[in-house]
Amino acid sequence: MRSPFAVLALLVAVLAGCAAPLPQDPLPSWRAGANKAEILAFVAAVTDPGSARFVPVPERVAVFDNDGTLLPEKPFALQEAFVHDRVRSQAGAHPEWANQEPFSLVLAGDEARLQALGIRSLGPLAQAVQTGIPQADLDAAARA
Repeated sequence: MRSPFAVLALLVAVLAGCAAPLPQDPLPSWRAGANKAEILAFVAAVTDPGSARFVPVPERVAVFDNDGTLLPEKPFALQEAFVHDRVRSQAGAHPEWANQEPFSLVLAGDEARLQALGIRSLGPLAQAVQTGIPQADLDAAARA
């Protein structure tokens, strides 16, 4: 014969296992506020088949900006690292870059001064190392 305590313990264990988990915050690192609330409301609306704003799964598109969410942008963005690498690899064909900013800063590895120049330094660098290069060649360089 089983004791009533064992039966009760088994019943409690079974019921505890059936309990629904507490809802988790899908954005736990975000502060509560209007932005978080609006994003959560938008996602709820476009994923609810009963919503007028519902978007079927095959039609959903996610777009990510390289804003530090997926890849770090400090000390500099991935695109900037690519351009700096191209400057270094092409410097042999451009001896004038050794005395011309911002090229000379890249070649000297002076990241502090490049960061002080900010985004203004990237335009001339990118233009010099990417203009006239076929897309396939840029793709290959990015993969290398």
